Amino acid sequence: MSALAWLDFDEAERSRMQQLIALFQEQETRDELGMGSVRDFISDQLFPGTSTIQTRLRYMLFVPWILRSLESRSGTSQQLKEDGRRLELRLIAALCKGQEQAGVIGATVGDGLQRLPSSIYWPGLAHWGIRQFEGALESYFESLAFLRERRGGQQREDSSPVSFWHAALPAPPPGYLDECSFRLTAEEAQFIIDRLVATHPDCLLTWLARNGDAGMADAIWMHPSFDAFTARHQALVRHAQQFSDVMHGAALVYNLLLSERRQDSVLTDAYLQDLAEWADGLDSAAVRAWQPEELFAQMAQAGVAARPPLRKFVLAWKQAVEADPGRVAGDSDARQLVEGRERQMKGNQSRFVNSARLSAWNGASGTQPLSYRWYRAQSHLQDLANAR
Repeated sequence: MSALAWLDFDEAERSRMQQLIALFQEQETRDELGMGSVRDFISDQLFPGTSTIQTRLRYMLFVPWILRSLESRSGTSQQLKEDGRRLELRLIAALCKGQEQAGVIGATVGDGLQRLPSSIYWPGLAHWGIRQFEGALESYFESLAFLRERRGGQQREDSSPVSFWHAALPAPPPGYLDECSFRLTAEEAQFIIDRLVATHPDCLLTWLARNGDAGMADAIWMHPSFDAFTARHQALVRHAQQFSDVMHGAALVYNLLLSERRQDSVLTDAYLQDLAEWADGLDSAAVRAWQPEELFAQMAQAGVAARPPLRKFVLAWKQAVEADPGRVAGDSDARQLVEGRERQMKGNQSRFVNSARLSAWNGASGTQPLSYRWYRAQSHLQDLANAR
């Protein structure tokens, strides 16, 4: 039973809902054609606990250090929350003083920071077993105040022990809130690797971390160690590549159709050029060999739904691409397939029927190929490799 089961029996469900909402807020690209369930499944299988809005790995320690320091303080939940915010803002200055430039959350806005590192890293801390409190961040502050009230403001011998963080969490370095950097110590790096091994022993992120492999690549399927990946990892990465490559064409056609509807000849020409380059870059043999149903079966086994309309769309689009990728830009059936999918997803909010939504289109929506959070995972692996 959770250490806080006596506080709120619905807390675990509340936390799960907050994490679900966070997924929708952290989409790697605009999901105009409803392919997010596939993208997120692959991302979570390969790189669990990561998100597109994380920056540097040491925040996985900064956040617990700051929040754990609040456990010895008195005050209401609101006061503790405000104390935590002040400490997180203080961290910005400490990192800047430590000559860190890239990845400092809030470096440009300072005290005006709206989304704190604790909010960004809260789900990942649970995924990696660093956080043992099962509730939402807001409830963490409520629980601290409740515990102190329950204990009369002091720790008593008969008080039930409550562990909110993993017992092996390394101690923070002295003065880290005055000056610090993103460089991990060897102890800190090993702690994170140990947590990955314990919570996600079979994922690719763990395999790369255990092997000290921070190989650079523009995409995970281009990784220099790909041939050394396990057969399971290779198969999933191949699915990731083909899903990204094939469905990228559908996203480009979607933007082409909108540019035509807006009668923007410059954008229209640009998307026609993008589609020509996309078609030239496809590996036709790999596209023909790809079996999306195998990927959908893996999703089903993991309890992730790939709904029939999505499966139908992916299979129909793959068939159109197999026939001739160079023709999809002008093929009426392929164009109708994309338009129909967006209308199906958005109803009266579809840009094909809602003039206000079409006017608000910024000229590029979901046009980046899927990377499945590889850029973030790669940064974390580099931080591990640079530990000392």
